Amino acid sequence: MFLEIVTPERIVFSEEVTSVAVPGIDGEFQMLNSHAPVISLLVTGQIKIEAANLAEKTTKVLKKNSTDNRWIYAIKSGVIEVKNNKVIILAD
Repeated sequence: MFLEIVTPERIVFSEEVTSVAVPGIDGEFQMLNSHAPVISLLVTGQIKIEAANLAEKTTKVLKKNSTDNRWIYAIKSGVIEVKNNKVIILAD
């Protein structure tokens, strides 16, 4: 699936991923390929990304989590939309 993370300043991430987990308003939830459509509010926490081959420019924006080998991007709040194997996160 394709993931895009957008902040007020710029697009910080735009690549194919295997999975993405986000801090939803009712707790963390994860999306995989062919996930049902979703729109949800996000709260303070971490976006956790699993991907096979990330571009070098992308890895400079994300941190690597040593416990589960996922890439992490911290947010204060946001909104997520999942539709047709595309995930768009508007993050603060």
